[in-house]
Amino acid sequence: MSHPLYVAIIWHQHQPLYKSQDSFGGSARYLLPWVRLHGTKDYLDLALLLERYPKLHQTINLVPSLILQLEDYVAGTAIDPYLELTLTPVEQLTLPQREFIVEHFFDANHHTLIDPHPRYAQLYKQKRDKGASWCVNNWSKQDYSDLLAWHNLAWIDPMFWDDHEIYQWLKQGENYSLSDRQRIISKQKEIISRIIPQHRKMQETGQLEITTSPYTHPILPLLADTNSGRIAIPKMTLPENRFQWAEDIPRHLQKAKEVYSSRFGKMPRGLWPSEQSVSPAILPYIAQAGFNWICSDEALLGWTIKHFFQRDETGNVYEPELLYRPYRLITPYGDLAIVFRDHRLSDLIGFSYGGMDTNRAVADLIGHLQAIARRLHQRDREDQPWLVTIALDGENCWEYYQQDGLPFLSTLYERLSQQEDLKLVTVSEFLTEFPPSALLSSQELHSGSWVDGSFSTWIGDRAKNKAWDFLTEARHTLAKHPEATPENNPEAWEALYAAEGSDWFWWFGEGHSSNQDAIFDQLFREHLKSIYRSLNEKIPFYLSQPVESHHQKRDYLPQNFIHPVINGGGDEQDWDKAGRIEVGGARGTMHRSSVIQQLFYGWDHLNFYLRLDFKSGSDLNRDLPGEIHLFWYYPGLNVLNSPISLMGVPDESPLNYLYHHHLGIDLHSQSLWLEEAGYDYSWHARATRGMLALDRCLEIAMPWSDIHVQPDDNLELILILANHGQFYSYLPDNNLVNLVVP
Repeated sequence: MSHPLYVAIIWHQHQPLYKSQDSFGGSARYLLPWVRLHGTKDYLDLALLLERYPKLHQTINLVPSLILQLEDYVAGTAIDPYLELTLTPVEQLTLPQREFIVEHFFDANHHTLIDPHPRYAQLYKQKRDKGASWCVNNWSKQDYSDLLAWHNLAWIDPMFWDDHEIYQWLKQGENYSLSDRQRIISKQKEIISRIIPQHRKMQETGQLEITTSPYTHPILPLLADTNSGRIAIPKMTLPENRFQWAEDIPRHLQKAKEVYSSRFGKMPRGLWPSEQSVSPAILPYIAQAGFNWICSDEALLGWTIKHFFQRDETGNVYEPELLYRPYRLITPYGDLAIVFRDHRLSDLIGFSYGGMDTNRAVADLIGHLQAIARRLHQRDREDQPWLVTIALDGENCWEYYQQDGLPFLSTLYERLSQQEDLKLVTVSEFLTEFPPSALLSSQELHSGSWVDGSFSTWIGDRAKNKAWDFLTEARHTLAKHPEATPENNPEAWEALYAAEGSDWFWWFGEGHSSNQDAIFDQLFREHLKSIYRSLNEKIPFYLSQPVESHHQKRDYLPQNFIHPVINGGGDEQDWDKAGRIEVGGARGTMHRSSVIQQLFYGWDHLNFYLRLDFKSGSDLNRDLPGEIHLFWYYPGLNVLNSPISLMGVPDESPLNYLYHHHLGIDLHSQSLWLEEAGYDYSWHARATRGMLALDRCLEIAMPWSDIHVQPDDNLELILILANHGQFYSYLPDNNLVNLVVP
């Protein structure tokens, strides 16, 4: 018989351990509110919505440290600064508290969580247009009370808006009292209290499979040996001291199983390795702990079998028979199955579909699955069942979708329910019916994570390595106290488990940044201090200082996909994950008085984006040349290239390079045109659906499809300012902007 294409969607639910080691009055002090807020917006509704479509089965991973933090809030033993302020009478707010509220109670995507609510949007607009200081000095007590209420109301998922109390609060819109705010917090607890029971219920009916991760989300291969970082990057700079404590791995796995079994009444079958990181060293521990399967990223499969997964112009892999199947790993304690996710399909849900029309996004995803099925069918002579694994963060992406993803998921599930040739299954369902026959060598399994198949996101730069050295020293100190066992000194061991989590190293150093980096730094050091304190050891002096300086960097690389609205407004949230290059006043005499002050750039799966910010008070008609030209080429690709087609271009690098594409922009008419290099250094017009908008800044969106690039192609870009085809200047100075096709 012919099989449908089986699809396993795995949602990964995880938040860092925000609980501080400093507690008071029987309550746990949390430094950030995201477990509570995501608990009301992202966990329960995902399961409830799926329940409406009983034909569809899925897998949800609940990290143990997340479960414990949710339970603290349900028990009323968790308090965070945002919660504390929400419950404070506004007439008692101090000046620092009012400043904190103005600064942080808009921490949400304003397009989806603030703008739909008129009163919340009004307060946000006042802060944006008049500044935080004006708000602190001019807002009334009612303004503060309404902001405190809306910060919590906006994070309640739309699925619960038909609740009578929530409906009344939303209808009320303003003039919230302390009593209202107290009831909103009580409603949050009610929602959070339903999360674990709902997941257990759906696992018992067979519609869900619940999996787990190592206890506090550590990267197991790095616990086994930090030298594993050099598998993918042989010249990686490692910490001064080697961390090599493989004996901590079974502890994290056992703690995870204990949390799981006490909540779900059974043992877990699947393990989501933290950051989808694997290595040969960790496999025996996972098998010995009784897990049946693990998941990782396609990059790890590619490294292991020495195959680079190339994709066609639509983004589908050329060799689907290699990716869309489970593999068997042999260990001394039994076999493990491993599935590898389709990185691009996962990223489309996580980063791109939120910025698209719902029907178009759903059609795109189903179209990809059907294209995969067709390509497999063309090659399938043995009627083999195939499994496409889509695995991604199940919480953070929905902030960028309208109504927290409800329209997208409802439409997707409705259409998938009608598909006979696509079948959604749990991973264990598929493995039970179709045990993996393809064998991977356990000893040749690549050591890496979902990020580029390496560990460079968590180790290798100065700050990350410094943190590892701090952790290594604390671990050695604990080892010098054999009398301190997990049973008689749980405080020391719990602090160790917390410090071994992956999240601290994610935020240290280069690669990722947020306005809360200093808090993550503080939490990491608190956990280490607690190890020493619990052992009656002197706390090292260096733990009183931040691991790194958290001042704002002038230039930085893109941190994530972006989806800006192209309207010339330069929305801060739209571009907060973009790369940035300082231009005016930062780079020599030529640009000291430049009207262009900053260049932002980034991309998603549909477009690459560019934004130019101008000097405040500039007259763009007078101060800015009439044209901007973008020229780019593709290092390493054998394509035709031509010289820059402007007059008066200096014969110097990089202006004398040859380029493949040219996007011209006329700032006066706000029009653009695209050209491609041809033979004999010629340029030929090409159609483009690019967009631009000029207002407070210049914003440009250029579709990848216009330039027919391949995934993972590298682009090098230069921006040239000109008047009537005459060269004026260029940026960035003596450099090029690097882009990567996702």
